[in-house]
Order: sequence, then structure tokens, then C-alpha cells
Amino acid sequence: MSTAPDPLIGTAAPDFCLPDANGETVCLHDFAGEWVVVYFYPRDNTPGCTLEAQLFTAALDDFAALNATVIGISSDSPASHARFAAKHALRHRLLSDEGKAVLAEFSVWKEKKLYGKVMLGIERSTFLVDPEGTIRAAWRKVKVPGHPDAVRAALVELQVASS
Repeated sequence: MSTAPDPLIGTAAPDFCLPDANGETVCLHDFAGEWVVVYFYPRDNTPGCTLEAQLFTAALDDFAALNATVIGISSDSPASHARFAAKHALRHRLLSDEGKAVLAEFSVWKEKKLYGKVMLGIERSTFLVDPEGTIRAAWRKVKVPGHPDAVRAALVELQVASS
């Protein structure tokens, strides 16, 4: 889990309704009663984002066995998500936040430096939301290799602690 306490941990996850790759509206409250892994990534079809999505897809059955759904969110369009998911055989939902409202609510739309230039972009982050809708864990500035394993381990730990 994150080393420094994240201010969102212990708070109600901001509810959202966003279109998926098929244009269907998906809302966080649709998953009440189950755990939800919400990960934010900068852009479809970039190396780090592709690897992250592939690793979450590979771990999808493990998350499902733990009563957890995985959702990826970026500011790419639903059409971009559809191409990305098809190209890489992704099996989890990808949601589009073109207006960046949800990105702002989760505090992942931030100033970033790229090649010395300051710009706004998505800070790769993941949040673990419990069945009651409370954020129980957060990861900021995620390094992709091993990340889904760390999220799964935290989920198991939180489930054991709450039982």
C-alpha cells in the first residue's frame, strides 16, 4: 500500500458514471457490495499503460475470486478504449473521462514534468474501494511491474482484517 497516508483513504469514494469502450454508462455505485480496483492511467497504447492493462487482465480471475472488479480510467475516448482493448485482448472495463471531472475528484489530474516541460496529465494511481464504497488503500505514482500483485495482496490483507 502507499507509504504515506493518502488523504482519500477512509473517505467515501467519489461516485461516478462514465462511458466504457462500448459507450455504455458504468457507475461506481453499480458495484455496491463488492470490492473495486479503480486504476487511473495516462494514455491508451503507450508502453507503461499497455503493460499495466495487460497485467490487470492477467490477474482478473484472481481479483474475481476475491469478489473484486477491476476498472481502468483515462481521458481517452470510448473509441480509443475499444481499439486498445481489442488490440491487447483486455478483459476488464476501461472508462472514459474526457471531461476530467473524475480525474480531478480522485486528485490524479496533476502538473507533471516531461522533458523539462510542465504540463497537466494523469498521475498513474490506483484506489481500492471496499464493498461499502470507502477507499481503503491508495497507490500514487505507480510503478507498473508487480503493481497488480501488490494490489491483490493488499486486498487479501484488508479482507482478512475485516472478517
